[in-house]
Amino acid sequence: MKISGNNLALIASFSGGKDSCLALHHARLQGYQVKHLLNFISREYKRCCFHGIESALISAQAQSLGIPLVQHEVSPDMKEYEKEFKEAVVKLRDQGSEGMLFGDVYLDDHRDWVERVCRELGIQAVEPLWGRPARDVVEEFLHLGYEAVVVSAKADVFGQEIVGRTLDRDLVQELVRKGICPCGENGEFHTLVVAGPLFRKKIEILKAQPILKKGFWEHWFLDIQEWRLI
Repeated sequence: MKISGNNLALIASFSGGKDSCLALHHARLQGYQVKHLLNFISREYKRCCFHGIESALISAQAQSLGIPLVQHEVSPDMKEYEKEFKEAVVKLRDQGSEGMLFGDVYLDDHRDWVERVCRELGIQAVEPLWGRPARDVVEEFLHLGYEAVVVSAKADVFGQEIVGRTLDRDLVQELVRKGICPCGENGEFHTLVVAGPLFRKKIEILKAQPILKKGFWEHWFLDIQEWRLI
């Protein structure tokens, strides 16, 4: 049931993770029209930035959600990233979108960036999760019946056993005990949503293994080699 009559047409910033999916859930409840999912792919690795998910798997998510997906390659350089981000958004804005949806929870720097960029593009930034306690956000995600697995994590915070774990209440409690944000808002970990109320089909992971990627930070990634929609 919709809780407001807002029918603003939106582009959803979509990573495939829990926060972007929960933001999408709230946008639907509030009556927004989500016209496109916009997903950014590393130009070097051809995978979803930070999450490390192959583009085809994000496409499968979008297919299950029934929302058109646009994937755009970006570079790691921040100045280039902003330019490329704007180029992708402008193309969709010019197709009738009036705002952009984000799943930020409490990082002021990122929200400030989002609001500035949207303002410069003449669209509205929509942040339905903003300012809520992180644990409340992830608890609502689980309460609604969404399912997710951890697909990337900082190696200086976690061992390889974290990737592939289901995000459940036991894991949330474990994170809280260790003083780690249960939303991973500081980039401690990222997730892939595999099922939930908005999805027509579930993603079943058939074969995967942890891999360690070294760079400015070392990260564990879940290399998903086989999967299917069921």
